[in-house]
Amino acid sequence: MRRGWAFVPIALAVAAVVEIVGFVLVVRWLGLPGAVVLLLITSVLGVLLMRREGVRAWRRFRAEAEAGRPPGRQVTDGLVGLVGALLLILPGFVGDVIGLLLLFPPVRGLARGQVQRMAERRMPSMMAGDVFGPRRVRVRTRPPRTGPGAPTAPPAGPTPPGPASAAIEGEIVDHDEGPGTGAHR
Repeated sequence: MRRGWAFVPIALAVAAVVEIVGFVLVVRWLGLPGAVVLLLITSVLGVLLMRREGVRAWRRFRAEAEAGRPPGRQVTDGLVGLVGALLLILPGFVGDVIGLLLLFPPVRGLARGQVQRMAERRMPSMMAGDVFGPRRVRVRTRPPRTGPGAPTAPPAGPTPPGPASAAIEGEIVDHDEGPGTGAHR
C-alpha cells in the first residue's frame, strides 16, 4: 500500500465525526425539520450543479482540443467543479460548505492549481507538456560560495550581469527516456 493511502481510513473516520458534529450543531440551531430540509435543498442544488459543471467541462474540453490547445486547465477546472457539486450532493453540512467554496472562482483557482501540480508530478514531463502546455520555470542563479569548502577556481565562462533570478518560458524535456517509451515523436 502506498504511503498516502494508509491515511484514507483515518481521514474518512475524522470526516464522518466532523459531519456528525456539524449536523448536531445545525439541528440545535434550526431544529431537526429545518436541518433535514436544508440537507435536501443542498443535495438538489448539488445535482443541478453536477449536471451543469459536467456539461460545461465537456464543452470547454472539446473546444480546447478542437483548437489544438492543451486541455489540461479545463480538465482540472471541471474536476474541481464536479468535486464541489459532489460534496453538495453528499449529506453533511461541512462538505456542503467546502463544496460551495470550491464553486467560487478564487477558491476554485487555488484548488485547480493544486490539482494541476499534483497531476504534473505524477506524469512524465512530455505528457504534462502535452496536457497542460508549456510551463514557466524559474531559474535562480546562486551567488558563488565563499568560506571553507568553496571551490578555489572561478566558474567557467562569463557571469551574466542582471538580477539573481529570471523567468524563462519553455518546455521541460526528459532526456533520460529512451526509445520506445513514447518520448520521441
